[in-house]
Amino acid sequence: MPHAFGTLDEMGSGPGFRKVRQALGVEAFGVNAIVMAPGHEGFMHYHDTQDELYFVHSGRARFEADGERRELGPGGFLHAPAATHRAVSNAGDTECVVLVIGAKDGYVGRDGQLVDPADLERRKSFGSSNA
Repeated sequence: MPHAFGTLDEMGSGPGFRKVRQALGVEAFGVNAIVMAPGHEGFMHYHDTQDELYFVHSGRARFEADGERRELGPGGFLHAPAATHRAVSNAGDTECVVLVIGAKDGYVGRDGQLVDPADLERRKSFGSSNA
């Protein structure tokens, strides 16, 4: 499948899961968005083999992971290894949107290549806090 663009609104309306992987044809990893109404309480769960990375896009999310609780706002992350018991809830009084990426079998390394070698200096100046 070629590249694909989409929006959360195109994938559904109201609270619930947005199946981003399915809508965009992603095959290399799992990816969903969770849209939570104010007061939504998540459920504890874990996975057999799939780690998950949660990213708070908007609102305030309350995460529970193996008994630890933390509230995170936009830009916040939680990494949960597969066996971690975890839940995500809406901690705020507005809608909360969390992107969830899941995968197994590890990091494949940095394999990106510049299409135009002339962009190398500009890429270097963009930097990275952690390579």
